[in-house]
Order: sequence, then structure tokens, then C-alpha cells
Amino acid sequence: MTLSRAGHAWRSPALFVPDRLHGWLTDPHSLTARIRARCRQFAVRPLLQGRAKACADEAGLTGTGSAYVRTREVLLYADGVPVVFAHSVVSMDDVRGAWRMFAGVGARPLGELLFADARIARSPLAVRRLDARHPLYRRVRAAGIAVEAPLWARRSLFMRAGRPLLVTEVFLPAISALAP
Repeated sequence: MTLSRAGHAWRSPALFVPDRLHGWLTDPHSLTARIRARCRQFAVRPLLQGRAKACADEAGLTGTGSAYVRTREVLLYADGVPVVFAHSVVSMDDVRGAWRMFAGVGARPLGELLFADARIARSPLAVRRLDARHPLYRRVRAAGIAVEAPLWARRSLFMRAGRPLLVTEVFLPAISALAP
């Protein structure tokens, strides 16, 4: 499966991303580890975990069509400041199968689980600039994050036993305060 489908603005990282975010948007390693290395205190605040309708640009990637998915949304904090809004989706069936660890992750960083399992493969990253028309931009605002300018996000598929888990990470303005 490809993350950049016709009609969607998710693209492979290239020269079009802002310099201040280039390292954040293009690093294929654990975002959790990268943030932890740049702050004194790292925390995860769960916002939502449960059944939800997949966004239009997610349904085909997770193999769910227009069906409901299991969604997890969290804020990642560096030294008490939210720096990333993370949104993950997986098929409801896969929560009882290949991705059963997803159901009980709670306030633990999902990245720690994903990068610790050698059986999990990650697709190349795709990036996108989000504005107020995108549902994830609106979810960031609903989480109480004051944003006026467009946000940048990256996403990738993690595959386990042939089943996809889609992880999207939206970079909040405060990410710029951390070393690149």
C-alpha cells in the first residue's frame, strides 16, 4: 500500500518542507526517542481511544473502506509543553488480531512498542501541510491547542503479520523550541 494516493496531498518528504521542521518530518526512527533526547521530561496524555469513523484519506490505507476503526489520539509533551498530536488507526478486527497490543497501550508511548518489535515493518514517511479544512487540524484545536497557522504532519504504515496500523504525527508549534 502506498501513502500517497492520487487526489491526496500526502507526499514523500522532499525539499518543500520548512527547514526548521525538516529533521522532524524526515527522521524514520522513533519520534518518542527523538523528543526524549531533547527534553528533561517526556509524557503522553491520552485524549481518545475507541471506535471512530476513519478519515477519508485513511480508510483505504487501513483496509477498512468506510468502516469504523479503532482510533487513538494523544498529545506528546516535552517538559510540560505539548509538541506533537499523534493519531493512530487500525482495523477493529486487527485489535483482536495482529495489533491486540494497541487496545491496551494507554498512556505508554506507542512508538516504544512499535520500534521494539523486529516483526514490525514501517513504510516510508509521507508528509503534508494541514490547514483548518483537514479533520486532524480540527482535532488539534478540539484538544485545546491554540493554532492559527497551518501545521505539518507526517504519517506511515506499520505492518505486523501483513496487517496495517496507520500512525500520523502532527507537529505543534512548540516543537520548534526543541533542538532539531
